[in-house]
Amino acid sequence: MNYPIDTPQQLRTILRSLRQASGLTQVQLGQKLGVTQKRIARIEAVPQVTAFDQIARMVTALGYRVVIEKPAPKAAEPGTDTW
Repeated sequence: MNYPIDTPQQLRTILRSLRQASGLTQVQLGQKLGVTQKRIARIEAVPQVTAFDQIARMVTALGYRVVIEKPAPKAAEPGTDTW
């Protein structure tokens, strides 16, 4: 399943949801990554101030991977200007 992310708020929700879907507590995920529960909570709360490598490690530990792709162009709505 794909999880498109456009905002930090979406990333926060997705990271928490992936952890919960994996059946792990913050403590358990922290143990898996060698960090504290407090660090996992901080990453989930404000992922926009977290280094990418830490987010990538967290996602990988949950059994997922990070993919960056270019979205398909949106079709212009009738009557709107496009660039």
